[in-house]
Amino acid sequence: MSTKDFIEKDFYKVLGVPKDATEAEIKKAYRKLAREFHPDANKGNAKAEERFKEISEANDILGDPKKRKEYDEARALFGNGGFRPGPGAGGSYNFDLGDLFGGGGTAQSGGFGGGLGDVFGGLFNRGGGTGTRTQPRRGQDIESEVTLSFTEAIEGATVPLRMSSQAPCKACSGTGDKNGTPRVCPTCVGTGQVARGSGGGFSLTDPCPDCKGRGLIAEHPCLECKGSGRAKSSRTMQVRIPAGVTDGQRIRLRGKGAPGERGGPAGDLYVMVHVGEHPVFGRKGDNLTVTVPVTFAEAALGGEVRVPTLGGPAVTLKLPPGTPNGRTMRARGKGAVRKDGTRGDLLVTVEVSVPKDVAGKARDALEAYREATAGEDPRAELFEAAKGD
Repeated sequence: MSTKDFIEKDFYKVLGVPKDATEAEIKKAYRKLAREFHPDANKGNAKAEERFKEISEANDILGDPKKRKEYDEARALFGNGGFRPGPGAGGSYNFDLGDLFGGGGTAQSGGFGGGLGDVFGGLFNRGGGTGTRTQPRRGQDIESEVTLSFTEAIEGATVPLRMSSQAPCKACSGTGDKNGTPRVCPTCVGTGQVARGSGGGFSLTDPCPDCKGRGLIAEHPCLECKGSGRAKSSRTMQVRIPAGVTDGQRIRLRGKGAPGERGGPAGDLYVMVHVGEHPVFGRKGDNLTVTVPVTFAEAALGGEVRVPTLGGPAVTLKLPPGTPNGRTMRARGKGAVRKDGTRGDLLVTVEVSVPKDVAGKARDALEAYREATAGEDPRAELFEAAKGD
């Protein structure tokens, strides 16, 4: 990404969140948009693919606290006049320390204790020096998806992921030259960047247009990668999905993305997790849920009820006499795995089961019960309350 893009793109607008959005709000907005515009859900839709790239780019910046801080600082400086077009500079920028620090100091007068390159080197991904050595390049981040069963999401699982990414070309060993001897780009002198603007005290940089930011030019371009030094590579990786993941969660695996260039670090792998439903159990945060049918006699008289658990032996809960339909009880430690390794609870909801056909002694008993309770009206309070004030 060029410095100009870094400053001018409104990543908050891309994700549709305010500038003071929390990390959770940013994550939630990204998940929603990523699911809507993911290429797998929009086959052949170029606009959706481009939108997905914008969303991923925005999340890469705003989802990382350090990158977000740098982005906000750069945007604040640009929006407040910290970068000003120099007279006759043709698009170059001057830097006014008075605007930055609220005083009239200058770099020469000692109002600022360090070089501008020291301050903005990290912000714009460049150092304050001017070496001619080709710079390492970080590998690209990779987006992938995985679908887990309900049980796998709760207990964790190791799954194979087949990924395609750019990697050093095997034919030329990543040099871009079929003879393996590229030359240093004369335009950027191997830095991979060129300055934009020359009339101001501070200039921005963009990737070199001649070497495309590589710092090297192939005299004899490799036939496989056309001189880029990068080629499409497919690989299958065994990825461990931690226990307790939720549907829609985005997992970041550092250093598992595309390989870097010239000793640069690998990118990261982002895995979007989808979780299937379970025929018996549900989930609320770190707790699992289950609905257990009980007989009228058990609900009225009380008793012990066996309850199934996910992947473990059943537990027995004591049902108090007079338990109403819909009451929820708790089996502690039988839920989903938390980040600290402990488990949530199993929330057991009682559902009184009413038989469709009652005959024989059971019917006689119910008839006798109805006669014994003929003077009771369970709806009396309901009608009284319905009268209102």
